[in-house]
Amino acid sequence: MSEQELPPWLKEQLARLQQLQQNLQAIMMQKQQVEIENVETERALEELKKTTPDDTVYKLAGPLLVKSNRDELIKDLEEKKELSKTRVVVLGKQESRVKENLKEVESKINQMVQMSQSGSPSTTNNTFNLPK
Repeated sequence: MSEQELPPWLKEQLARLQQLQQNLQAIMMQKQQVEIENVETERALEELKKTTPDDTVYKLAGPLLVKSNRDELIKDLEEKKELSKTRVVVLGKQESRVKENLKEVESKINQMVQMSQSGSPSTTNNTFNLPK
């Protein structure tokens, strides 16, 4: 069956499936990036906590290193870490929701294809093996 032969309802569902797959991929990439940032923040916090209040510390500001207050940096990094954790949770929930939607659309497509094929006796009973 070529794409031009596909019924409009199937084209619509396949387009929806493709959109959901793209959304899932984008969410997973965002989540991975936030998790990487969180690890970097944790490492920076560990190193910063090894310093004493009398030590001189610097923070990156664009291409420059700027002298900074140790306690303020610790506070800023802890806030950033908490924000990252929250973002990971939110992205995880979005990921679960999109995966559920993907399963529903895949199931709907398979049901529709089976129903349309059962009406035509000359067609073998093929279902789409859609990526998960």
